[in-house]
Amino acid sequence: MPGREDVFQQAMNEGHSAAWDQDWQKAAAAYKKALDEMPNNHKALANLGLALYQLGNYDEALKVYIQTARTTPEDPISFEKIAQLYERQGNLKDAINAAFQAAELYLKMREVEKAIENWLRVVQLNPEHLQARSRLALIHEKTGQVKQAVTEYIAVASLLQNSGNPQKADETLTHALQIDPNNAEARQALTMVKGGKLLPMPVRPKGGTGPLRMAAVNEMAQPQQPKESPDPINEARQRAIKVLAEMLFDLSDESSEAQARRGLQSIMKGTGALQAQSEQTKILLHLSQVIDSQTKGQDAQAAEELDKAIENGLNHPAAYFDLGYLRVQTQRVESALRSLQHCIKHADYGLGARLLSGQVLVKMGRFKDAALEYIEALKLADSSVVSQEQGEVIRQLYEPLIDALGSNNDEAALQKICKSVEDMLVRKNWRQHLLKLRQEMQPSDGGDPLPLAEVLIQAQSSQVIDAMNRVNQLARANLMRSAMDEAFHALTYAPTYLPLHIMIGDLLIREDRVPDAITKFTVTANAYSVRGEAAQATKLLRKVIQLAPMDLAARTRLIEQLTARGEVDGAIEAYNDLADIYYRLAELDMARKTYTTALRLAQQPNANRQWGLQILKRMADIDLQRLDWKQALRVFEQIRTLQPDDASVRDRLVDLNLRLGQTQQAQAELDSFISYLDTHGLQTDAVTFLDRMIENHPDQPVLIRALASAYFKVGRLDDAVKELDALGEKLVEQGDNAGAVESIKQILAMNPPNAEQYQQVLAQLQGG
Repeated sequence: MPGREDVFQQAMNEGHSAAWDQDWQKAAAAYKKALDEMPNNHKALANLGLALYQLGNYDEALKVYIQTARTTPEDPISFEKIAQLYERQGNLKDAINAAFQAAELYLKMREVEKAIENWLRVVQLNPEHLQARSRLALIHEKTGQVKQAVTEYIAVASLLQNSGNPQKADETLTHALQIDPNNAEARQALTMVKGGKLLPMPVRPKGGTGPLRMAAVNEMAQPQQPKESPDPINEARQRAIKVLAEMLFDLSDESSEAQARRGLQSIMKGTGALQAQSEQTKILLHLSQVIDSQTKGQDAQAAEELDKAIENGLNHPAAYFDLGYLRVQTQRVESALRSLQHCIKHADYGLGARLLSGQVLVKMGRFKDAALEYIEALKLADSSVVSQEQGEVIRQLYEPLIDALGSNNDEAALQKICKSVEDMLVRKNWRQHLLKLRQEMQPSDGGDPLPLAEVLIQAQSSQVIDAMNRVNQLARANLMRSAMDEAFHALTYAPTYLPLHIMIGDLLIREDRVPDAITKFTVTANAYSVRGEAAQATKLLRKVIQLAPMDLAARTRLIEQLTARGEVDGAIEAYNDLADIYYRLAELDMARKTYTTALRLAQQPNANRQWGLQILKRMADIDLQRLDWKQALRVFEQIRTLQPDDASVRDRLVDLNLRLGQTQQAQAELDSFISYLDTHGLQTDAVTFLDRMIENHPDQPVLIRALASAYFKVGRLDDAVKELDALGEKLVEQGDNAGAVESIKQILAMNPPNAEQYQQVLAQLQGG
């Protein structure tokens, strides 16, 4: 049963508006709402596919485009998008089929260039695709591109000959020589065919290696058994290689628009300015070699190429983890440890990096350090297989175990811990194994879960936990002094147990000793950060900021922790809060510098698109306050690109250009915005906009002429003539006869009733 047309149309309009603002999350939600009313509407499906593609939800976008192709099988755009998305997945077979179908449909619509583009996509993925080569040869011939046609005919002949049809190959080459008799390559190929020599098979065109590398990565990652999941190290390794392949895919993309959208600079080191093209090219080449070498098992070569990519500016935890992994495989243990430290705090690679570091430290004979890495890894793994709330409890219960381990010098016991954790985690289907162990350890009284490390090491954990329970009981009874005494007593046998320090900080707050609490939380957050516990450090730093909003050092550390964890939106929000503090302190230079850093972070592909617009507006506001009009103009131009329908931004651009004496640029901005409004049927809005502009610049001929033109478009001829007449008189008084002549000509172009009078005035001005 079809849905309501009015609800569908409203949702579509909301989606279009959000898409125009590049708020793709909102656009996707609106298009889904429209599809709830009309599930198979082609336009809604196509727009939803685009929104999901822009959000980077490629798997979901593929499903939508497949549905779109089913509803409108004659539309080539859907098949073209399907081909592109299959390429990103490394699914070459389906990408080839979809691209070929798109090309055929484009040809039916007589869109030859688009058809050629998709056939070229096919031969890029499969240079031995006979049908695509044949189509290209024929189309090139018909469009007069003789050289390209002959090249394709030679490729067709090669495929025919190698498939056992030399006679057809002979005919194909003879035809090629008929359209280009002097082509030496075709003549040589024909001689080889007639002489019974095999032609070389067609080679893949240069460039576009992303899909091929992704296919190789996918093949490498295929489990031997369908239901098997890899161990944490290989899991992180596969994730890292896939991320590197996606980077390669994006860097290979020839579309500058796609590069801007995906924020490629976010994966490169530097101050945020665009890197030189040569650096991107070097990274592209090295990454391609990394994937190629690694999929062939050439780990040493892959490591060297990845090291060079990092030297040329590649900066991503996936690169550091993969390099660490490769260095371990090639026995470069010191180098491996250095690389792994760069990604040990990242949620996607922390567990794998800890386990690899433990393996390396065991090889180096540093058993205490190795045991600490292994227990940290077990803490991450153990807390990841339970609910978030239980995970927090488990992480805290690991602290006294880790503290006790720091004072353990029994080498045999430490080696046993390392081996036990290795056996527990470095195995296929490790999550199922941990869940089974956890079920066996479930407390009979239904209390909080125990850490799995309890089965590996003995420590004073139970003593610390009992002490914390007594502290909580005393605090609930409002016996704060006794609670504090109990907490400090517990510190004598667990001085580095951080949850206990947090408890003391909470007690200090209840005693109204806020500065002391801030100091306690800050020191504890630093300790968590050193341990690589970014989540706990972040939580405490937020607490410090809540207690002391003006603590700039805490805000800076919070940003560092959020960035290390890959929480881009949270880091951007923290940067904005820090910049706002500087703004309120009237430190405008520091505020703008902070916003600039936040803007670079907002260019990352996983950041909310609205951040960039919001930050640019704040930067522009600061530039205006500092009377730095040139810088403000540059920022407003960026905002206009992102939000072309914002009249206030256009107002600023015209105003700033006029203030800077750049009349031509002001005229261009006016013309662009008025044209935009005309295109969208908003001529009345143009009149309102120009009226407001003239209030601020009453003597600007550019604005008055534009207003007169706007009046004329909405049928207000008398008002248009009146404005131009007054402007002409004023210009004559100022001795600007040329300007007055231009105004009279504009009046005459409007064909007013008294045109003869203005003809006479024009003659006088031109004659005088």
